Amino acid sequence: MQSYLPDLFSKKTRQTENSSAEDNIEPPTSKHLELAKDSLKQMLEDERVPDSIRHSLKSDFSQLQGMLDKLEKGHIHIAVFGRVSVGKSSLLNALLGKKRFGVSLFHGKTKQVGMSQWDEYEDGNLFLIDTPGINEIDGEERERMAHDVANRVDLLLFVVDSDLTDVELQALKVVAEMQRPILLVVNKSDQYTEQELLELRAILRDRTKEIIAPENIVFAAAQPIKQTVIYIDEEGKEKETIRQRPVDIINVKSRLWDILEAEGQTLSALNASLFAGNLSAEVGQRILATRQEVGKKTIHYYCLGKGVTVALNPIPVVDLLAAAAIDAGMVTHLSKVYSLPMSRNEAGELIKTIIRHLILLMGTTWAVHLVSSALKLGTGGLSTVLTGATQGAISWYSTLVVGKVTEAWLSNGKSWGDAGPKLVVQAILDDLDRNSVLSEAKEEIMGYLRKSK
Repeated sequence: MQSYLPDLFSKKTRQTENSSAEDNIEPPTSKHLELAKDSLKQMLEDERVPDSIRHSLKSDFSQLQGMLDKLEKGHIHIAVFGRVSVGKSSLLNALLGKKRFGVSLFHGKTKQVGMSQWDEYEDGNLFLIDTPGINEIDGEERERMAHDVANRVDLLLFVVDSDLTDVELQALKVVAEMQRPILLVVNKSDQYTEQELLELRAILRDRTKEIIAPENIVFAAAQPIKQTVIYIDEEGKEKETIRQRPVDIINVKSRLWDILEAEGQTLSALNASLFAGNLSAEVGQRILATRQEVGKKTIHYYCLGKGVTVALNPIPVVDLLAAAAIDAGMVTHLSKVYSLPMSRNEAGELIKTIIRHLILLMGTTWAVHLVSSALKLGTGGLSTVLTGATQGAISWYSTLVVGKVTEAWLSNGKSWGDAGPKLVVQAILDDLDRNSVLSEAKEEIMGYLRKSK
C-alpha cells in the first residue's frame, strides 16, 4: 500500500483508473456541482436583495463570486490550521514535494495566508493553503480568522505536535462549527516512541470525540529531526554520525486520498452551498432588520394618527370607524413593507383575530375601557385636550399592539406558527410596558394638540 499510494495522486494513474465504458455516464458529483452553481448564481443575481444590503455585504458577495469561479474550474482548496511552529508549512512542503512555504525552526514564519497548486493530484485542481499560527493573534481576531479560513476552504488539516492546548481545542471547536471535513494531523511523530504514540492517540480521541472522527486523526513527520547514530568502523572503534530520518506523511496522504476519492468535487459543492446558505441567512436577517426599522416608523406614524384622531373627533361612531380604518390602513401598509401584500378584507380579518385575543387577554375591564375610549362614553362626546389625549393614548396602545402582532405574523410568512394567535398576542403584551406606552403616547398627543392650536 505504501509504495503504491503516492502514484494514486498522479494525473496519469487517475485517468487510467477512471477510464471505462461508463465514461459517458454523468457522475453523481456533477449533480451536486450543478445544484451548487445554480444556488450561487441565484444569490448573486437576486434582484430582491436591496442595493444597500448588497453593498454592506460586498465582501461576502465577492467571496461568493470567487466560490462560483472555483466551482466552474473544479478547484478544491485544502488549508492547514494550527499554532505557531507545529510544522504547518513543513507539512505542506512535504505534500508538495518541494519547498514552497517558508519554514522556521524557532518561531512561526507564516504571517499571512499563502496558497500553492498541488500538481501531483489530478489536473492540478487541488490547492494547498498555509495560514498564520493561531496563537500569534488575540482571541477575537483568531476566531475571525478561523471562521474566514473555514468558510473559504473545502477541507482542513488541523496540525498539532502533542496533546491539544486550550487555545488549540477552542480553535478546533470554532472551525468544526463551520461543518467542513477536518483531519487532525499530529506532526513530529518521530519524536515519540510507539507506546507514547498509542497513548497520545487515545488521549486525542477522547478529547475530540465530539468533533473529529477517529479515522481522521493521523500522524506525520513532515520535517524529521536529525538522528545521532553510533557505529563501529573497520578498526573496531566507535564512530558517531548524523543521519536524517525520512519524511513520513503517508498516513496523511492516505486519508486525504480516501476523502477525495469518496467525495471529490462534492466537497467544493458542499462548501459553496454552506457558505451560500450562511450568506442567505445573513441577507435575510439584514432585510428583516431593515423592514422592522421601516415597520417601527410605520406603526408609530399610525399610532400617532389614530391617537390624534380619537382625541380630536367629538362624534363617537365616526371616531370608532375612523380608528378601525386607520388600523386597516396600517396592516395593509405593513404587508407591503414585508413584501407580502394583502387586501383590505384580509387586513380586516387579521385585525378581528388580534382584537378578539387582545380583549380576552386584557380582561373585561380593559375591553370596556378601550371601547368607551373610542366611543367617548366617559365624556359624553365632548373632548378636551386632557381627556382627548387620554383616550387617544389608549387607542395608540391598541394600534401599537395590532401593529406589532401583525409584524410577527408577517415575519413568519403570514403564519402564526406553532404558537397560534393567542400566544403571539400574549408575547407582545408581555413585552410592552403598558403604563410607559400610555404615558409617552399621551405626552406626544398633547404636544401635537398644543402645536396645532
